[in-house]
Order: sequence, then C-alpha cells, then structure tokens
Amino acid sequence: MEGKGPVRQIVIPGESVGGPGVKPGPGTFGEGGKVYSAHLGVLAEKDGRVSVIPLSGRYIPEPGDAVVGEVVDVGPSHWLVDINSPYPAPLHATESPWHVEFGDTTRFLNVGDAILAHVLSVDEAKKVQLTMQDREARRIEGGQLVEVSPTKVPRIIGKEGSMLDLLKEETECRIYVGQNGRIWLDGADRDTAIAVRAIRLIEEQAQAHGLTEAVREFLEDAYRGREGRGPA
Repeated sequence: MEGKGPVRQIVIPGESVGGPGVKPGPGTFGEGGKVYSAHLGVLAEKDGRVSVIPLSGRYIPEPGDAVVGEVVDVGPSHWLVDINSPYPAPLHATESPWHVEFGDTTRFLNVGDAILAHVLSVDEAKKVQLTMQDREARRIEGGQLVEVSPTKVPRIIGKEGSMLDLLKEETECRIYVGQNGRIWLDGADRDTAIAVRAIRLIEEQAQAHGLTEAVREFLEDAYRGREGRGPA
C-alpha cells in the first residue's frame, strides 16, 4: 500500500545486487567479485549478506529448514522425498528416528507417505540431505496438507512466530509450516477449514499493511456466534 513502509526492490536474473565485500546468499551467485541475482525476486540484505527471495518458483532448500515431504521412491537403505524443490532429497535410514535394517525400509515409510523433516545439508551442487533426528519430525498420519508459495511462508509464520501462534490459538489446530510451502494441519474439521481459509487470506494479502489484525478479525468473525471449537 502506498505510503506504508519501505519500498522493496525487485531485481531480475543476472542483475548486479552487490560488489566487493558483499557475501552471496540464497537466490544469488558470485562472479568476478560481484554478486548477481539468480531469480526474479525481492532484494534483501542483512549483515553484509545479500539474498533474493523469488517471487515465484520452487523452493530453494537451506540447511536447518523445516519441510513437509512426500516419499516418491524407496531404496534398501534410504528414501527419496519430494520437498517441492527441483530434485528429490534422500533421507538415509541412519537419519530416521527408527532402527532400520538394510532392505527393511518399506516397513517404516513407503511411496506416498508424508513426513515432517529438516534439511540436514545442501552441497555446492544443491544436492539435499534430509534428517528426521528432531523431536518434531515424524510420519504424518491424518490431518490435512495445504500448499502455498514458498515465498509466502515467512508471512504465514510471522515475526517471531506471531502469525502462526495466532492461527494455533484461535483455531486450536496443530499446525506445522514447512519452509518448502507445505503446511500440515490437524484438528476438528470445522477448525481446520477455518485455518485453511485464514492461510489463504495471508497468502493473498502477504504484502498488505496490518495483515495480522485483518487475520485476527477474520478468525473472530468466523467463530462469532458459535460456542467453542470443534464440530458444529
């Protein structure tokens, strides 16, 4: 909205976004002492590191990212997982929460299963390794999966988790937001439906001023006149 906050600079692929002394971050590459944008996106700079947040496109993994993935292939000692990035990411049996004997992988995860995981590493060739060695990580059973643009995830989480906390508190749903644009929700059917509508509102109005209050009002209106949460 005009007059509301600083203007965010949009850059195009190949555009120079930094000179000597500037470190290339996600969505950029260094060449000849300069840093260039690898995407059409929004320029961001922090602590001497410049990055470009894509306006559209698939998820670019970073170590430590929380992701929601789907198993697309199974090997004797690993699973290949679709995390909404250009290539499937392997999850080795040693990075799972189970003791898996060689060749026994399908007893724990099979093609089509969804999981909550984290990005363990990303090498120079952008090959990703996943891990489930985290208390939140697990195979997903029940609930509902929603997909959003990965570029809208920070807005859905909010500053210091404020937006996500609001969604959880008002809907009483369990909500796990993957940095790869996939969100798992679990709760009563009516509450889950309201949470999904709120997420779509955030996605559509991600750049709007006063979005948190707009979402709060939406949730209050959705529950006004109804007693409590859960099935109608």
